[in-house]
Amino acid sequence: MNLQLPKGTRDFSPEEKILMDKIVGTLKEVFGLYGYAPLDTPILEKFDVLASKYAGGTEILKETFKLKDQGSRELGLRYDLTVPLARYVGMNPNIKMPFKRYQVGEVFRDGPVASARYRQFLQCDVDVVGSASMASDAELIALIYAAFCKLNLEVVAKFNNRKLLNDILDYCGTDKSNQEAVILSIDKLEKFGVNVVKNELREQKIEDKKISKIIDIISIKGNNQQKINQLKNILKKSEGLDEIGQLLEYLKSLGFEAEFDVSLARGLAYYTGTVIEAFLKNSNVKSSVCAGGRYDSMIGAFLEKGNYPAVGVSFGVDRIYDALSEKQAAKQKTNTQVYIIPIKTLNESMKIAQQLRDAGINADIDLMERGPSKNLEYANSLGIPYVVFVGKKELEQDKVKLRDMKTGKEEMLTTKEVIKKLKL
Repeated sequence: MNLQLPKGTRDFSPEEKILMDKIVGTLKEVFGLYGYAPLDTPILEKFDVLASKYAGGTEILKETFKLKDQGSRELGLRYDLTVPLARYVGMNPNIKMPFKRYQVGEVFRDGPVASARYRQFLQCDVDVVGSASMASDAELIALIYAAFCKLNLEVVAKFNNRKLLNDILDYCGTDKSNQEAVILSIDKLEKFGVNVVKNELREQKIEDKKISKIIDIISIKGNNQQKINQLKNILKKSEGLDEIGQLLEYLKSLGFEAEFDVSLARGLAYYTGTVIEAFLKNSNVKSSVCAGGRYDSMIGAFLEKGNYPAVGVSFGVDRIYDALSEKQAAKQKTNTQVYIIPIKTLNESMKIAQQLRDAGINADIDLMERGPSKNLEYANSLGIPYVVFVGKKELEQDKVKLRDMKTGKEEMLTTKEVIKKLKL
């Protein structure tokens, strides 16, 4: 048999999974601090839910894994965590608003396989449903900073507002029916440069004079207040600009700042207001590590009932992983804190191992009765910080020998003293 992974999937080795679990654990801790509750939904959804015209759209549907169960019912693997959230809200009409939830889970897309693009990957979403207040948007930006601070990574959060972009396009005289396509082109400015954007806008039959006007306005420079003042002079009245002012006020109250970027667009059609992206400082990871925004129309349209204002962001766990891997030369290969080496004392050593575990210490033990040198080599290869030798001589003194693998220092201690030392 030729053992191979399915295309677009990957294994995570223990050291990779340990780091991934640390990232997810840290993010969950921060989400809890901000009052978000965990939600979990099935990997499988009914296909008609995933195929709803207000869900992901035709492009994403092409990439949806479709299957039938034994009752010939059409199902699909979820391609994001937002559609399951909308379905959950619809199925639970008595849910208290605002509904603040986070979800971490695998999603699946049958798209073209390229470098760092997978058919199965982890998504980590935080959303507030039921609040139209800019305070929710500000809180999410504060949460982004808190999360990356906890991960020991420096970020800058950038934001804009889709209503403002529409106001700019109105001012520049673009056709309302074409504004979504124009915004999707503007989204490419940072990645592909001004000439690519200009060419795309020309292909959309927009005159050069209007294109220059658009580029000039979205390229406005200065600090946040200077940009706002310049835009007020140009637009006179703008709901999007008012919302940006409110957002900055709330952020100030929370003790955080973010960069107002007039060219930030986010290339998805369902955004209705604030758009957010966070980028790492001093890292080779140049793509955004967290992104999202306000999507006030999507859930209500999807459920075909009610008004569900919503705002959320998604953390790029894989990109965060790459950034942390780059910073950490040595990866942790095991969660084991202490490795017990029995020297012809397996029964007694197993009792000691269990005492350590009962005290909350991650303990492993050699069950193969190898020699001390082989065991030390094994513990060293996994980077286990401590080993405990249990020989007849030690047991006669009612003690064990604890060795610090980093310094080589050894000391004779009782099991209680080992527990006390390792729990410090």
